[in-house]
Amino acid sequence: MLEENPTSNKESQQPIILSYVKDIPNLLSLAGLACTLLAIYYSILGIYHITMIGMVWAVAFDWADGLVARKLKERTATHAKFGGQLDVLIDIVSYGVTPAILLLSYGKFDPIFLVGAFIMIAAAAIRLSYFSTYGLAGGTKYTGLALDNNSLILVSIFLLESIVSNEAFTIILYISGVGLAILNVSGIKTPKLSGNPRNVYLLAAYTLGITAIYGFMLI
Repeated sequence: MLEENPTSNKESQQPIILSYVKDIPNLLSLAGLACTLLAIYYSILGIYHITMIGMVWAVAFDWADGLVARKLKERTATHAKFGGQLDVLIDIVSYGVTPAILLLSYGKFDPIFLVGAFIMIAAAAIRLSYFSTYGLAGGTKYTGLALDNNSLILVSIFLLESIVSNEAFTIILYISGVGLAILNVSGIKTPKLSGNPRNVYLLAAYTLGITAIYGFMLI
C-alpha cells in the first residue's frame, strides 16, 4: 500500500495565488499601489502636483485596507497574514522608493541626490524589517516615526515649492527627506495614528484638501 505524500497533500490544499486578490482589504492595498505608481510616473515626468495627489491617496488606501480588514469578521488568519505581507511590500515602494524618486527627480537626477535617496530607501527597509520582527512597542506605540507620515509631511512641505526659489526648495526637500528617514529609524515612541477613528476622518479631510489644492494648481 502506497503511503500518502504529506508534501503533495499540503500543496494540493494551498489556494491559488490570485485567490487573495478577491479579498477587499488586499484590493484596497493594490489601489494604493496604483496611486504610488502614478506618483512615481509623474515624479519622473516632473509633474509634481499629480505626484502629491498620488502620494496622499496611497496613504488613504493604506489606512483603508486595515480599517476594512478589522471590520470583516469572516476573514481568515491566512488572509490576514497574506495581507500583512502585501502591506509591507507595498509600503517599501510607497514610503521608501517613491519619496526617493521624488528627491532624485527634483534634483535633476544629479548623482549627489543618490546619497539622500539611498538613505531614505534604506531607512524604510530597515524600519519595516524591524516592525515585522517586533511590532508595536507595548502594543500601542511605534518605535520611530511611522513611514506613512513621510508622505503626509512631504506633500505639505511641497506647498513651499511655489513660494521659494528652486535652489532653496531643493535644499529643503533634501533635508526633509533625510530628516524623516532618520526619524523613521530613531528610538522615539510615536502613537499608532491609523488605529484612532477620529484620525481616519482627519486623514480623509486632509486627503481631499490636498487633492483640491494640487488639483487647482494643475488648472
